[in-house]
Amino acid sequence: MRLAINGATTMTADLETDIRSAAAAGFEMVELRSNKLYDYLEGHSVEDLNNLLKETGVEVLSINTLEHITWRSDEDYAAIKAECEKLSAISAEIGCPYVLSVPGALRQGPKTDEETIAESVRVLNELADIAEPHGIKLGFEFLGEAGNSVTTLDLGSKIVDLVGRESVGNVIDTYHFYAGSSSWEALENLDPKKLFIFHINGAEDLPKDELNDSKRLYPGEGVLPIAKMKETLDKIGYEGPASVEIFRPEYWELDPFIVAKEAKEAAEKALGLGKYAAGGSW
Repeated sequence: MRLAINGATTMTADLETDIRSAAAAGFEMVELRSNKLYDYLEGHSVEDLNNLLKETGVEVLSINTLEHITWRSDEDYAAIKAECEKLSAISAEIGCPYVLSVPGALRQGPKTDEETIAESVRVLNELADIAEPHGIKLGFEFLGEAGNSVTTLDLGSKIVDLVGRESVGNVIDTYHFYAGSSSWEALENLDPKKLFIFHINGAEDLPKDELNDSKRLYPGEGVLPIAKMKETLDKIGYEGPASVEIFRPEYWELDPFIVAKEAKEAAEKALGLGKYAAGGSW
């Protein structure tokens, strides 16, 4: 399993620092935050970015994120489609396979799962029509916290299956899987080809209704069932990447090179990779 680090883990660092710290820590890939990408491109070209990636030997796994893509006003949805076009074009230029998206909130419109499914399938198909000509795939990440329209893998996977396109797949996050109480059956029955990225992290030992993104920890710390999830993904034949994604303000105050190094060590330990693999060398 190849490892990546998401720019949320070092949120206050700029894009170049994200890439250089990832490379120094030994990550093969990075997930770029769109806001950092836009900031970078104000003073650099896409060619500059490609040169930086070539220099560091790091690949771009995805660009995050098309935010709250469903239940939007006509004006907001037009902006989302324009951003999908922009990010897909950049992704193609830098060899990045995925642009990620997340669903809208309950307060934005849906009343039933059936309405959420219909809206999500429609929007994902329309965005895929934009991304596909660039050779880009869309990851759809359910959000487990209350108030979101798609809070479980059960529902997210049903939506992806109904879209029925090779260019649209799931993104599973250990935190959201736990917080939303996704079923193990949904994970066990998942088509591994429909899972694009496995986001990994830990979380504090708190009641689920007290958890939020700021309570995330390094993978393997806290209460999330990351080892069981990895075991299940191995059983279904998932061979894709795992990416460390943590939104913890305390980590943002630290040296991003230290955070990346600690994240890499924690990820390998939690997933049983590298020196922590069976028969691995210490």
